[in-house]
Amino acid sequence: MNLVSAVYKTSIEQADKVAYHFGGKDTTYSEFENSVSKMATALKELGVDKGDHVAFLLGNTPHFIISLYATMRIGATAIPINPLYTPDEITYIIQNGDVKAVIALDALLPLVEAGVQLFPSVKAYVICETKPDIFEKMETLSPIVKEKVHLFTQLLAQSEPVVKPVEIDDDETAIILYTSGTTGHPKGAMLTHKNLYSNARDISDYLQFNENDRIITTLPIFHVFALTVVVNAPLLTSAQLIIVPKFSPKEIFRIGRELQPTVFAGVPTMFNFLYQFPEGNADDLKSLRLAISGGSSLPVALLHNFEDKFNVRISEGYGLSEASPVTCFNPLDRERKPGSIGTNIVNVENKVFNELGEEVPVGEVGELVVRGPNVMKGYYKMPEETAMVIRGGWLYTGDLARMDEDGYFYIVDRKKDLIIVGGFNVYPREVEEVFYKNPGVLEAAVVGIPDPNLGEEVLAYVVLKDKSITVDELDAFCKEHLVKYKCPKEIIILDELPKNTTGKILRRNLKDQALSRV
Repeated sequence: MNLVSAVYKTSIEQADKVAYHFGGKDTTYSEFENSVSKMATALKELGVDKGDHVAFLLGNTPHFIISLYATMRIGATAIPINPLYTPDEITYIIQNGDVKAVIALDALLPLVEAGVQLFPSVKAYVICETKPDIFEKMETLSPIVKEKVHLFTQLLAQSEPVVKPVEIDDDETAIILYTSGTTGHPKGAMLTHKNLYSNARDISDYLQFNENDRIITTLPIFHVFALTVVVNAPLLTSAQLIIVPKFSPKEIFRIGRELQPTVFAGVPTMFNFLYQFPEGNADDLKSLRLAISGGSSLPVALLHNFEDKFNVRISEGYGLSEASPVTCFNPLDRERKPGSIGTNIVNVENKVFNELGEEVPVGEVGELVVRGPNVMKGYYKMPEETAMVIRGGWLYTGDLARMDEDGYFYIVDRKKDLIIVGGFNVYPREVEEVFYKNPGVLEAAVVGIPDPNLGEEVLAYVVLKDKSITVDELDAFCKEHLVKYKCPKEIIILDELPKNTTGKILRRNLKDQALSRV
């Protein structure tokens, strides 16, 4: 059993059950399966074969979910990419990921045009229509570009549905998720069909998802947290997705009143915005049986404030891309401990190890390690990096944690120097690499600073080679090369950066300096 065959089974046994609601329209599992089958046929006719890689530059629309299941259906591998990434970031992933086809939003047509010239190995591009003017824009494309670019709806209209999914082995790669890397470039975590299916199955069991649930899908589904918790797990249990293209407190409260959702999942930033929204009230969310928080630590005060105001229980968990992602969650059938990431989910084991790879006593701090059917098979084309994080059958998360006497885990500190902005990981080295691309910059160091809305923001310290460069120019340079949430909120120019005797920049000193200003 895998995700594709599970949805196929539901489409036969519960053909009229609603799979998702989007833009005021319901789509049944039978209709969803028909679209998946047609897109699977279309991809094969475009030259995508089993084992090929297909990149998605898509947001929260049915295009993403149809494309994902169609790609997996023919045994190809999906590579979701944040559509807000800069051309530099997208180019790296497409080239490193050996992408053969790209499915993109119509707003990215100019990027696709450039891609036809830049990526000769990409066989085809599929444009997903969200605005009517795309048809006029398609007519202006050059013949060379037109030959490779196709419209999503036209492909569906001219394709016949495949009878049934192809045979897929458990250990075949279903998705490659590129995670921010300490080396300045993201690493592609290879998640197999078994990884995805097992984590969706186990988290749905743990959170008691069922066919009567209606899950608000507003977390960005190109991110692994959303992909498993608010897409794959609900579809596996014949539940209904309420697909929301962009998070808005006003929209969430409207959906609460009109569509009676039962589950909401978000990052702490979302819960904060909902709590602060003046027009929101408990009646709007009275249909919710559960709220789920992940992506970064939820402040205990916010947890209590939200629950008191809306009378909705929040269950906080923990995960990482390399584990598909969920490893821990606060249980629903017994005590929930605020500040904790919960206990082991079904079939997944978490432990706390010291530097020698030995389990530490209860209450002591060490590195959180994980094993189970959800752990990735490795990083794409990076065997050495894989060997560093998967040792003796355990995935080393790099996060410091402790476990209490009841088996509840607590994150003590995040991965060294990791900054989490609104639930998204930002590694300082990645931002620093951009500064070093500027010929006028001598040195740069990046740290995270607290932010009341986003959890953290990026702060950069820079030493200039060219003293005439301004902060505004550096800010514009960052925005050209980085997605918005990775760009520094503030850039401070120094004469020199603090270093130890070996010349290593002391980020900890800069962090302390930054915190003393807050």
